[in-house]
Amino acid sequence: MTTVNTATNTPATNGTANASSTGLNGDFTMFLKLLTTQMQNQDPLSPMDTAQYTQQLVQYSQVEQSMAQTNTLKSILSALGTQNLTQASSLIGRAVEVDSPVAGLTGTQAAQWSWSTPRDAASVVATISDASGKVVDTRTVQVTGNSGTLAWDGLTSGGREMPAGKYSLSLKALDSSGTQLTSTVHSIGTVSDVQLSNGAVLVTVNGSQVEAGKLIRIGGAGAGTGTGTGSGNSGA
Repeated sequence: MTTVNTATNTPATNGTANASSTGLNGDFTMFLKLLTTQMQNQDPLSPMDTAQYTQQLVQYSQVEQSMAQTNTLKSILSALGTQNLTQASSLIGRAVEVDSPVAGLTGTQAAQWSWSTPRDAASVVATISDASGKVVDTRTVQVTGNSGTLAWDGLTSGGREMPAGKYSLSLKALDSSGTQLTSTVHSIGTVSDVQLSNGAVLVTVNGSQVEAGKLIRIGGAGAGTGTGTGSGNSGA
């Protein structure tokens, strides 16, 4: 797999540009109304001072330029979003690793994770929870070294079949002396769709939508559906 650093424009950027444009449009309209009213109601015997009038025209020009710059910025952001989406489309069908313990389970794809510990683990117990945080399965993972993968097809250790959705994995890993180890868990899967939402590129991995910026590895063509790895310990 190849490590990547994906950069995308963020929803906040587009939101700021839109808010600025709305504010400038309002200021621009109000300025024109005030200037027009002032010119219409000026005293013919004591007309508006030329210097003051010139200053107001300069302000008018500055507001107009700000609006033009904002519109240009919005066009640039839109073009960048389209460019990012086009680039991300090459991810469809590729196996990816996501910086998140949340994986998608579908009718044809198992929820899959990779995990690692700082040093060799002697035992690892995996806990799988649904989107609401409820524990749905607990199982002992077969361990060799300090890293591995787990594929879960939705069948709990107690024989219950869980529905498609998002599931998270947490681990309790111990070394040979019984000391608990910290663990890192990433979800893995295959990209099936990419889309642009509020300026951010979102990718669908095993039915679960994540920001493209969370992808930490990209591999070749996605693997097929896996089966639960490890021996069942207790079920939901």
